[in-house]
Amino acid sequence: MSILKATAIFGSFTFLSRILGFARDILLASILGAGMVADCFVVAFKLPNFFRRLFAEGAFSAAFVPMFSATLEQDGREEAIVFAEEAFAGLLIVLLLLVGLMELFAPAVIYVLAGGFVDDRVKFDLAVLLTRITFPFILFISLVSLLGGILNSLGRFAETAAMPIILNIFLIAALVFFANMLDTPAHALAVAVSLAGLTQLFWLWVACRRAGYRIRLKWPHMTPKVRELLKIMAPAALGAGVIQMNLMLDMILASHLPDGSMSFLFYADRLNQLPIGVIGVALGTVLLPMLSREIAAGNGQQVIHSQNRAIEMGLFFTVPAAVAFIVVPYELIHVLLERNRFTPEDTVQTAMALAAYAAGLPAYVLAKVFSPGYFARKDTRTPVKFAMIALVVNVVLNIALMIPFKHVGLALATAISAWVNVALLCRGLMLRGHFHFDSRALNRLVRYVICSLLMGAVVWYVSTLTSPLIAGALAEKIAGISALVVTGIATYILLAFLTGAVRREDLAVLRRRKS
Repeated sequence: MSILKATAIFGSFTFLSRILGFARDILLASILGAGMVADCFVVAFKLPNFFRRLFAEGAFSAAFVPMFSATLEQDGREEAIVFAEEAFAGLLIVLLLLVGLMELFAPAVIYVLAGGFVDDRVKFDLAVLLTRITFPFILFISLVSLLGGILNSLGRFAETAAMPIILNIFLIAALVFFANMLDTPAHALAVAVSLAGLTQLFWLWVACRRAGYRIRLKWPHMTPKVRELLKIMAPAALGAGVIQMNLMLDMILASHLPDGSMSFLFYADRLNQLPIGVIGVALGTVLLPMLSREIAAGNGQQVIHSQNRAIEMGLFFTVPAAVAFIVVPYELIHVLLERNRFTPEDTVQTAMALAAYAAGLPAYVLAKVFSPGYFARKDTRTPVKFAMIALVVNVVLNIALMIPFKHVGLALATAISAWVNVALLCRGLMLRGHFHFDSRALNRLVRYVICSLLMGAVVWYVSTLTSPLIAGALAEKIAGISALVVTGIATYILLAFLTGAVRREDLAVLRRRKS
Protein backbone atom coordinates (compact mmCIF):
# COMPACT_ATOMS: atom_id res chain seq x y z
CA MET A 1 0.00 0.00 0.00
CA SER A 2 1.37 3.44 -0.92
CA ILE A 3 2.12 6.10 1.68
CA LEU A 4 -0.54 8.33 0.15
CA LYS A 5 -3.22 5.66 0.22
CA ALA A 6 -2.39 4.42 3.72
CA THR A 7 -2.22 7.96 5.05
CA ALA A 8 -5.50 8.80 3.35
CA ILE A 9 -7.20 5.89 5.13
CA PHE A 10 -5.76 6.82 8.52
CA GLY A 11 -6.27 10.54 7.93
CA SER A 12 -9.92 10.09 6.92
CA PHE A 13 -10.80 8.46 10.22
CA THR A 14 -8.71 11.01 12.09
CA PHE A 15 -10.49 13.83 10.26
CA LEU A 16 -13.84 12.42 11.40
CA SER A 17 -12.45 12.28 14.92
CA ARG A 18 -11.33 15.91 14.71
CA ILE A 19 -14.77 16.98 13.54
CA LEU A 20 -16.23 15.28 16.59
CA GLY A 21 -13.44 16.90 18.58
CA PHE A 22 -14.58 20.32 17.39
CA ALA A 23 -18.12 19.52 18.48
CA ARG A 24 -16.71 18.48 21.84
CA ASP A 25 -14.62 21.64 22.19
CA ILE A 26 -17.57 23.85 21.24
CA LEU A 27 -19.61 22.21 24.00
CA LEU A 28 -16.65 22.41 26.37
CA ALA A 29 -16.14 26.13 25.76
CA SER A 30 -19.86 26.79 26.06
CA ILE A 31 -20.37 24.82 29.29
CA LEU A 32 -17.00 25.25 31.06
CA GLY A 33 -15.74 28.47 29.48
CA ALA A 34 -12.13 29.42 30.29
CA GLY A 35 -12.24 29.79 34.06
CA MET A 36 -11.20 27.88 37.18
CA VAL A 37 -13.11 24.63 36.55
CA ALA A 38 -11.90 24.51 32.94
CA ASP A 39 -8.28 25.01 34.04
CA CYS A 40 -8.61 22.12 36.52
CA PHE A 41 -9.98 19.79 33.86
CA VAL A 42 -7.22 20.81 31.45
CA VAL A 43 -4.60 19.81 34.04
CA ALA A 44 -6.39 16.52 34.83
CA PHE A 45 -6.75 15.70 31.13
CA LYS A 46 -3.20 16.65 30.21
CA LEU A 47 -1.46 14.54 32.85
CA PRO A 48 -2.54 11.11 31.56
CA ASN A 49 -1.96 12.41 28.03
CA PHE A 50 1.61 13.32 28.93
CA PHE A 51 2.24 9.77 30.09
CA ARG A 52 0.32 8.39 27.10
CA ARG A 53 2.76 10.16 24.78
CA LEU A 54 5.64 8.85 26.88
CA PHE A 55 4.52 5.20 27.02
CA ALA A 56 2.07 4.81 24.15
CA GLU A 57 3.09 7.17 21.35
CA GLY A 58 6.65 7.72 22.54
CA ALA A 59 9.13 5.22 23.87
CA PHE A 60 7.07 2.06 23.65
CA SER A 61 5.83 2.52 20.08
CA ALA A 62 9.29 3.62 18.90
CA ALA A 63 10.76 0.38 20.23
CA PHE A 64 7.91 -2.11 19.77
CA VAL A 65 6.73 -1.40 16.20
CA PRO A 66 10.14 -1.85 14.48
CA MET A 67 10.84 -5.00 16.51
CA PHE A 68 7.42 -6.50 15.83
CA SER A 69 7.64 -5.62 12.12
CA ALA A 70 11.12 -7.16 11.83
CA THR A 71 10.05 -10.29 13.75
CA LEU A 72 7.02 -10.67 11.50
CA GLU A 73 9.17 -10.18 8.38
CA GLN A 74 12.00 -12.50 9.40
CA ASP A 75 10.57 -15.08 11.85
CA GLY A 76 6.90 -15.33 10.94
CA ARG A 77 3.51 -14.81 12.54
CA GLU A 78 3.79 -17.20 15.51
CA GLU A 79 7.03 -15.68 16.79
CA ALA A 80 5.54 -12.20 16.36
CA ILE A 81 2.52 -13.16 18.49
CA VAL A 82 4.74 -14.59 21.24
CA PHE A 83 6.78 -11.38 21.30
CA ALA A 84 3.60 -9.25 21.45
CA GLU A 85 2.26 -11.27 24.41
CA GLU A 86 5.56 -10.91 26.28
CA ALA A 87 5.57 -7.15 25.67
CA PHE A 88 1.90 -6.85 26.69
CA ALA A 89 2.53 -8.61 30.01
CA GLY A 90 5.55 -6.47 30.86
CA LEU A 91 3.84 -3.23 29.92
CA LEU A 92 0.77 -4.10 32.01
CA ILE A 93 2.83 -4.54 35.19
CA VAL A 94 4.64 -1.24 34.69
CA LEU A 95 1.40 0.62 34.04
CA LEU A 96 -0.41 -0.82 37.07
CA LEU A 97 2.49 0.37 39.24
CA LEU A 98 2.44 3.82 37.62
CA VAL A 99 -1.32 4.27 38.06
CA GLY A 100 -1.12 3.14 41.70
CA LEU A 101 1.65 5.63 42.48
CA MET A 102 -0.18 8.43 40.72
CA GLU A 103 -3.40 7.81 42.65
CA LEU A 104 -1.43 7.87 45.90
CA PHE A 105 0.74 10.91 45.18
CA ALA A 106 -1.66 13.00 43.06
CA PRO A 107 -1.58 16.01 45.47
CA ALA A 108 2.22 16.16 45.31
CA VAL A 109 2.17 15.92 41.51
CA ILE A 110 -0.36 18.76 41.21
CA TYR A 111 1.70 20.78 43.69
CA VAL A 112 4.72 20.48 41.38
CA LEU A 113 3.05 20.74 37.98
CA ALA A 114 0.38 23.33 38.80
CA GLY A 115 1.97 25.20 41.67
CA GLY A 116 -0.07 28.29 40.86
CA PHE A 117 -3.17 26.43 42.13
CA VAL A 118 -1.82 26.04 45.67
CA ASP A 119 -3.03 29.44 46.87
CA ASP A 120 -6.61 28.53 45.94
CA ARG A 121 -7.52 25.45 48.00
CA VAL A 122 -10.78 24.79 46.14
CA LYS A 123 -9.01 24.90 42.78
CA PHE A 124 -6.16 22.70 44.01
CA ASP A 125 -8.46 20.04 45.52
CA LEU A 126 -10.60 19.94 42.39
CA ALA A 127 -7.51 19.44 40.18
CA VAL A 128 -6.34 16.56 42.42
CA LEU A 129 -9.72 14.82 42.37
CA LEU A 130 -10.15 15.12 38.60
CA THR A 131 -6.61 13.84 38.04
CA ARG A 132 -7.29 10.75 40.14
CA ILE A 133 -10.42 10.04 38.10
CA THR A 134 -8.76 10.47 34.70
CA PHE A 135 -5.42 8.78 35.33
CA PRO A 136 -6.54 5.15 34.74
CA PHE A 137 -6.83 6.26 31.10
CA ILE A 138 -3.05 5.85 30.77
CA LEU A 139 -3.31 2.14 31.62
CA PHE A 140 -5.89 1.46 28.93
CA ILE A 141 -4.50 3.71 26.19
CA SER A 142 -0.94 2.40 26.52
CA LEU A 143 -2.14 -1.17 26.03
CA VAL A 144 -4.17 0.15 23.10
CA SER A 145 -0.89 1.42 21.63
CA LEU A 146 0.59 -2.08 21.66
CA LEU A 147 -2.45 -3.60 19.97
CA GLY A 148 -2.51 -0.71 17.50
CA GLY A 149 1.16 -1.32 16.69
CA ILE A 150 0.32 -4.89 15.76
CA LEU A 151 -2.49 -3.82 13.43
CA ASN A 152 -0.40 -1.04 11.85
CA SER A 153 2.40 -3.51 11.16
CA LEU A 154 -0.14 -5.61 9.29
CA GLY A 155 -1.17 -2.60 7.20
CA ARG A 156 -4.53 -2.29 9.01
CA PHE A 157 -4.81 1.39 9.92
CA ALA A 158 -8.57 1.97 10.08
CA GLU A 159 -9.09 0.32 13.48
CA THR A 160 -6.41 2.36 15.25
CA ALA A 161 -7.45 5.56 13.51
CA ALA A 162 -10.95 5.12 14.95
CA MET A 163 -9.68 5.27 18.55
CA PRO A 164 -10.04 9.04 19.07
CA ILE A 165 -13.60 8.84 17.72
CA ILE A 166 -14.54 6.69 20.70
CA LEU A 167 -13.00 9.18 23.15
CA ASN A 168 -14.81 12.12 21.57
CA ILE A 169 -18.17 10.30 21.60
CA PHE A 170 -17.79 9.58 25.32
CA LEU A 171 -16.84 13.20 26.13
CA ILE A 172 -19.68 14.63 24.06
CA ALA A 173 -22.13 12.26 25.77
CA ALA A 174 -20.80 13.34 29.18
CA LEU A 175 -21.36 17.01 28.34
CA VAL A 176 -24.80 16.51 26.79
CA PHE A 177 -26.34 13.97 29.18
CA PHE A 178 -24.41 14.03 32.47
CA ALA A 179 -22.99 17.57 32.87
CA ASN A 180 -25.57 18.50 35.53
CA MET A 181 -25.67 15.15 37.33
CA LEU A 182 -22.35 15.50 39.19
CA ASP A 183 -20.74 18.35 41.14
CA THR A 184 -19.44 20.02 37.98
CA PRO A 185 -19.38 19.15 34.27
CA ALA A 186 -15.66 18.50 34.70
CA HIS A 187 -16.45 15.52 36.96
CA ALA A 188 -18.56 13.96 34.21
CA LEU A 189 -15.80 14.56 31.68
CA ALA A 190 -13.16 12.96 33.91
CA VAL A 191 -15.23 9.79 34.34
CA ALA A 192 -15.86 9.69 30.57
CA VAL A 193 -12.11 9.83 29.84
CA SER A 194 -11.36 6.64 31.77
CA LEU A 195 -14.43 4.79 30.46
CA ALA A 196 -13.44 5.71 26.90
CA GLY A 197 -9.96 4.25 27.45
CA LEU A 198 -11.43 0.94 28.62
CA THR A 199 -13.74 0.82 25.59
CA GLN A 200 -10.83 1.54 23.22
CA LEU A 201 -8.83 -1.34 24.70
CA PHE A 202 -11.70 -3.79 24.20
CA TRP A 203 -12.25 -2.52 20.62
CA LEU A 204 -8.64 -3.14 19.55
CA TRP A 205 -8.38 -6.47 21.35
CA VAL A 206 -11.36 -7.67 19.29
CA ALA A 207 -9.81 -6.18 16.11
CA CYS A 208 -6.52 -8.04 16.71
CA ARG A 209 -8.40 -11.27 17.36
CA ARG A 210 -10.30 -10.89 14.07
CA ALA A 211 -6.98 -10.31 12.29
CA GLY A 212 -5.72 -13.64 13.65
CA TYR A 213 -3.55 -12.14 16.39
CA ARG A 214 -5.18 -13.13 19.66
CA ILE A 215 -3.10 -11.67 22.49
CA ARG A 216 -3.39 -13.73 25.66
CA LEU A 217 -2.50 -12.48 29.12
CA LYS A 218 0.52 -14.30 30.57
CA TRP A 219 2.93 -13.86 33.48
CA PRO A 220 5.77 -11.51 32.47
CA HIS A 221 9.24 -12.98 31.83
CA MET A 222 12.56 -11.31 30.99
CA THR A 223 13.13 -13.01 27.63
CA PRO A 224 15.87 -11.96 25.16
CA LYS A 225 13.28 -10.11 23.06
CA VAL A 226 11.98 -8.22 26.09
CA ARG A 227 15.55 -7.29 27.06
CA GLU A 228 16.15 -5.95 23.56
CA LEU A 229 12.85 -4.05 23.73
CA LEU A 230 13.88 -2.43 27.03
CA LYS A 231 17.34 -1.64 25.68
CA ILE A 232 15.85 0.21 22.71
CA MET A 233 13.06 1.72 24.78
CA ALA A 234 15.28 3.25 27.50
CA PRO A 235 16.78 6.11 25.47
CA ALA A 236 13.46 6.62 23.69
CA ALA A 237 11.79 6.99 27.10
CA LEU A 238 14.38 9.58 28.05
CA GLY A 239 13.79 11.45 24.81
CA ALA A 240 10.02 11.31 25.13
CA GLY A 241 10.42 12.34 28.77
CA VAL A 242 12.36 15.41 27.69
CA ILE A 243 9.59 16.35 25.27
CA GLN A 244 6.95 15.85 27.95
CA MET A 245 9.03 17.91 30.38
CA ASN A 246 8.85 20.61 27.74
CA LEU A 247 5.06 20.48 27.77
CA MET A 248 4.87 20.17 31.55
CA LEU A 249 7.04 23.26 31.90
CA ASP A 250 4.50 25.19 29.84
CA MET A 251 1.77 23.99 32.21
CA ILE A 252 3.77 24.91 35.31
CA LEU A 253 4.42 28.41 34.01
CA ALA A 254 0.84 28.88 32.76
CA SER A 255 -0.50 27.97 36.21
CA HIS A 256 1.14 31.16 37.52
CA LEU A 257 -0.57 33.33 34.91
CA PRO A 258 -4.11 34.73 35.37
CA ASP A 259 -7.11 32.36 35.39
CA GLY A 260 -7.96 31.16 31.92
CA SER A 261 -4.38 31.06 30.59
CA MET A 262 -4.27 27.26 30.55
CA SER A 263 -7.64 27.18 28.82
CA PHE A 264 -6.54 29.69 26.16
CA LEU A 265 -3.56 27.48 25.33
CA PHE A 266 -5.69 24.32 25.44
CA TYR A 267 -8.37 25.60 23.03
CA ALA A 268 -5.77 27.09 20.66
CA ASP A 269 -3.78 23.87 20.64
CA ARG A 270 -6.95 21.87 19.93
CA LEU A 271 -7.50 23.75 16.67
CA ASN A 272 -3.81 23.63 15.82
CA GLN A 273 -3.90 19.85 16.36
CA LEU A 274 -6.37 19.34 13.50
CA PRO A 275 -3.76 19.20 10.70
CA ILE A 276 -1.23 17.63 13.06
CA GLY A 277 -3.63 14.84 13.91
CA VAL A 278 -5.02 14.30 10.43
CA ILE A 279 -1.69 14.50 8.57
CA GLY A 280 1.23 14.39 11.00
CA VAL A 281 0.10 11.53 13.23
CA ALA A 282 -1.19 9.63 10.19
CA LEU A 283 2.15 9.95 8.40
CA GLY A 284 4.14 8.93 11.46
CA THR A 285 1.89 5.96 12.12
CA VAL A 286 2.08 4.75 8.53
CA LEU A 287 5.80 5.43 8.04
CA LEU A 288 7.23 3.60 11.06
CA PRO A 289 6.15 0.03 10.13
CA MET A 290 6.68 0.79 6.42
CA LEU A 291 10.26 2.01 6.90
CA SER A 292 10.97 -0.82 9.34
CA ARG A 293 10.02 -3.40 6.70
CA GLU A 294 12.00 -1.62 3.96
CA ILE A 295 15.11 -1.40 6.15
CA ALA A 296 14.78 -5.06 7.19
CA ALA A 297 14.63 -5.93 3.46
CA GLY A 298 17.74 -3.82 2.78
CA ASN A 299 15.96 -1.34 0.50
CA GLY A 300 17.65 1.93 1.48
CA GLN A 301 16.70 3.93 -1.60
CA GLN A 302 13.01 3.12 -1.12
CA VAL A 303 13.28 4.43 2.45
CA ILE A 304 14.52 7.81 1.19
CA HIS A 305 11.86 7.86 -1.54
CA SER A 306 9.12 7.12 1.01
CA GLN A 307 10.26 9.93 3.32
CA ASN A 308 10.39 12.47 0.49
CA ARG A 309 6.86 11.58 -0.57
CA ALA A 310 5.72 11.82 3.05
CA ILE A 311 7.26 15.28 3.37
CA GLU A 312 5.47 16.41 0.21
CA MET A 313 2.15 15.17 1.48
CA GLY A 314 2.61 16.59 4.98
CA LEU A 315 3.60 20.08 3.84
CA PHE A 316 0.98 20.21 1.09
CA PHE A 317 -1.65 20.33 3.84
CA THR A 318 0.13 21.99 6.76
CA VAL A 319 1.77 25.02 5.12
CA PRO A 320 -1.58 26.50 3.95
CA ALA A 321 -3.18 25.54 7.29
CA ALA A 322 -0.44 27.44 9.17
CA VAL A 323 -0.92 30.50 6.97
CA ALA A 324 -4.69 30.42 7.51
CA PHE A 325 -4.33 30.13 11.30
CA ILE A 326 -1.97 33.11 11.31
CA VAL A 327 -4.11 35.27 8.99
CA VAL A 328 -7.62 34.67 10.43
CA PRO A 329 -7.28 33.15 13.93
CA TYR A 330 -9.82 35.52 15.49
CA GLU A 331 -12.55 34.67 12.99
CA LEU A 332 -12.07 30.94 13.52
CA ILE A 333 -12.12 31.08 17.33
CA HIS A 334 -15.00 33.59 17.38
CA VAL A 335 -17.31 31.41 15.30
CA LEU A 336 -16.29 28.05 16.78
CA LEU A 337 -16.10 28.84 20.50
CA GLU A 338 -17.49 32.23 21.50
CA ARG A 339 -20.82 31.62 23.23
CA ASN A 340 -22.25 31.42 26.75
CA ARG A 341 -19.28 31.21 29.18
CA PHE A 342 -16.66 31.79 26.48
CA THR A 343 -16.37 35.58 26.28
CA PRO A 344 -15.12 37.98 23.54
CA GLU A 345 -11.96 38.54 25.59
CA ASP A 346 -11.43 34.78 25.72
CA THR A 347 -11.66 34.75 21.92
CA VAL A 348 -8.97 37.41 21.55
CA GLN A 349 -6.57 35.68 23.93
CA THR A 350 -7.11 32.23 22.37
CA ALA A 351 -6.73 33.60 18.83
CA MET A 352 -3.34 35.10 19.66
CA ALA A 353 -2.19 31.77 21.08
CA LEU A 354 -3.41 29.98 17.94
CA ALA A 355 -1.42 32.27 15.65
CA ALA A 356 1.70 31.65 17.76
CA TYR A 357 1.25 27.86 17.75
CA ALA A 358 0.62 27.89 13.99
CA ALA A 359 4.10 29.28 13.32
CA GLY A 360 5.44 25.85 14.26
CA LEU A 361 2.73 23.76 12.60
CA PRO A 362 4.83 22.45 9.66
CA ALA A 363 7.62 21.57 12.11
CA TYR A 364 5.32 19.42 14.23
CA VAL A 365 4.38 17.41 11.14
CA LEU A 366 7.95 17.16 9.78
CA ALA A 367 9.05 15.70 13.13
CA LYS A 368 6.56 12.87 12.55
CA VAL A 369 8.28 12.18 9.21
CA PHE A 370 11.92 12.38 10.32
CA SER A 371 11.63 10.55 13.66
CA PRO A 372 10.69 7.17 12.09
CA GLY A 373 13.95 7.40 10.14
CA TYR A 374 15.73 6.85 13.46
CA PHE A 375 13.23 4.57 15.20
CA ALA A 376 12.97 2.20 12.21
CA ARG A 377 16.75 1.67 12.52
CA LYS A 378 16.35 1.04 16.27
CA ASP A 379 18.22 4.27 17.01
CA THR A 380 16.35 5.88 19.88
CA ARG A 381 19.39 7.64 21.36
CA THR A 382 20.02 10.34 18.77
CA PRO A 383 16.54 11.90 18.96
CA VAL A 384 17.09 12.19 22.74
CA LYS A 385 20.05 14.51 22.20
CA PHE A 386 18.07 16.66 19.82
CA ALA A 387 15.06 16.74 22.15
CA MET A 388 17.24 17.93 25.02
CA ILE A 389 18.67 20.75 22.91
CA ALA A 390 15.11 21.76 21.93
CA LEU A 391 14.11 21.64 25.61
CA VAL A 392 16.86 24.08 26.57
CA VAL A 393 15.77 26.41 23.76
CA ASN A 394 12.17 26.18 24.93
CA VAL A 395 13.05 26.90 28.56
CA VAL A 396 15.07 29.98 27.65
CA LEU A 397 12.39 31.29 25.30
CA ASN A 398 9.59 30.55 27.78
CA ILE A 399 11.24 32.70 30.42
CA ALA A 400 12.14 35.43 27.92
CA LEU A 401 8.75 35.59 26.16
CA MET A 402 6.36 34.82 29.02
CA ILE A 403 6.96 38.12 30.81
CA PRO A 404 6.05 40.45 27.91
CA PHE A 405 3.57 38.17 26.07
CA LYS A 406 2.15 35.94 28.87
CA HIS A 407 0.52 32.76 27.53
CA VAL A 408 1.19 33.80 23.91
CA GLY A 409 4.91 33.78 24.68
CA LEU A 410 4.64 30.17 25.86
CA ALA A 411 2.96 29.16 22.59
CA LEU A 412 5.55 30.99 20.50
CA ALA A 413 8.43 29.39 22.42
CA THR A 414 6.91 25.96 21.71
CA ALA A 415 6.74 26.73 17.98
CA ILE A 416 10.35 27.94 17.76
CA SER A 417 11.72 24.96 19.71
CA ALA A 418 9.79 22.61 17.38
CA TRP A 419 11.70 24.05 14.40
CA VAL A 420 15.01 23.58 16.23
CA ASN A 421 14.16 19.92 16.86
CA VAL A 422 13.18 19.30 13.22
CA ALA A 423 16.32 20.97 11.88
CA LEU A 424 18.47 18.71 14.06
CA LEU A 425 16.53 15.55 13.09
CA CYS A 426 16.84 16.35 9.37
CA ARG A 427 20.53 17.25 9.56
CA GLY A 428 21.32 14.06 11.50
CA LEU A 429 19.75 11.82 8.87
CA MET A 430 21.46 13.69 6.04
CA LEU A 431 24.92 13.46 7.65
CA ARG A 432 24.52 9.68 7.92
CA GLY A 433 23.42 9.37 4.31
CA HIS A 434 20.02 8.11 5.40
CA PHE A 435 18.10 10.97 3.79
CA HIS A 436 18.33 13.67 1.19
CA PHE A 437 15.75 15.90 -0.44
CA ASP A 438 15.19 14.84 -4.03
CA SER A 439 14.60 17.44 -6.75
CA ARG A 440 10.87 16.70 -6.95
CA ALA A 441 10.37 17.35 -3.24
CA LEU A 442 12.36 20.61 -3.21
CA ASN A 443 10.55 21.88 -6.31
CA ARG A 444 7.16 21.19 -4.84
CA LEU A 445 7.95 22.61 -1.40
CA VAL A 446 8.83 25.98 -2.93
CA ARG A 447 5.55 25.96 -4.84
CA TYR A 448 3.55 25.02 -1.74
CA VAL A 449 4.94 28.07 0.07
CA ILE A 450 4.16 30.41 -2.85
CA CYS A 451 0.63 29.04 -3.23
CA SER A 452 0.01 29.30 0.54
CA LEU A 453 1.16 32.92 0.75
CA LEU A 454 -1.03 33.92 -2.18
CA MET A 455 -3.94 32.03 -0.60
CA GLY A 456 -3.33 33.88 2.67
CA ALA A 457 -3.57 37.23 0.90
CA VAL A 458 -6.86 36.21 -0.71
CA VAL A 459 -8.28 34.92 2.59
CA TRP A 460 -7.29 38.13 4.39
CA TYR A 461 -9.03 40.23 1.72
CA VAL A 462 -12.17 38.10 1.88
CA SER A 463 -12.14 38.37 5.69
CA THR A 464 -12.47 42.17 5.39
CA LEU A 465 -15.56 41.66 3.22
CA THR A 466 -17.16 39.04 5.48
CA SER A 467 -16.50 40.77 8.80
CA PRO A 468 -20.13 42.01 9.08
CA LEU A 469 -21.30 38.40 8.70
CA ILE A 470 -18.78 37.13 11.27
CA ALA A 471 -20.12 39.69 13.76
CA GLY A 472 -23.78 38.83 13.06
CA ALA A 473 -26.21 36.14 14.14
CA LEU A 474 -25.31 32.45 14.19
CA ALA A 475 -26.49 31.78 10.63
CA GLU A 476 -24.49 34.77 9.41
CA LYS A 477 -21.40 33.63 11.32
CA ILE A 478 -21.61 30.20 9.70
CA ALA A 479 -22.04 31.78 6.27
CA GLY A 480 -19.08 34.09 6.85
CA ILE A 481 -16.67 31.44 8.11
CA SER A 482 -17.82 29.04 5.37
CA ALA A 483 -17.00 31.68 2.77
CA LEU A 484 -13.50 32.05 4.22
CA VAL A 485 -12.86 28.29 4.36
CA VAL A 486 -14.22 27.56 0.89
CA THR A 487 -12.36 30.51 -0.63
CA GLY A 488 -9.11 29.44 1.00
CA ILE A 489 -9.37 25.80 -0.08
CA ALA A 490 -10.49 26.63 -3.63
CA THR A 491 -7.76 29.25 -4.07
CA TYR A 492 -5.02 26.95 -2.81
CA ILE A 493 -6.07 23.96 -4.92
CA LEU A 494 -6.41 26.13 -8.05
CA LEU A 495 -2.99 27.67 -7.50
CA ALA A 496 -1.47 24.26 -6.77
CA PHE A 497 -2.59 22.92 -10.15
CA LEU A 498 -1.72 26.12 -12.03
CA THR A 499 1.82 26.21 -10.63
CA GLY A 500 2.42 22.47 -11.02
CA ALA A 501 2.71 21.93 -7.27
CA VAL A 502 0.21 19.11 -7.79
CA ARG A 503 -0.45 17.17 -10.96
CA ARG A 504 -3.45 15.10 -11.94
CA GLU A 505 -1.41 11.92 -12.13
CA ASP A 506 -0.58 12.28 -8.42
CA LEU A 507 -4.21 11.56 -7.57
CA ALA A 508 -3.98 8.19 -9.31
CA VAL A 509 -1.61 7.01 -6.55
CA LEU A 510 -4.62 6.63 -4.30
CA ARG A 511 -5.78 3.79 -6.55
CA ARG A 512 -2.41 2.06 -6.80
CA ARG A 513 -0.84 -0.48 -4.55
CA LYS A 514 2.65 1.03 -4.92
CA SER A 515 3.82 4.66 -5.03
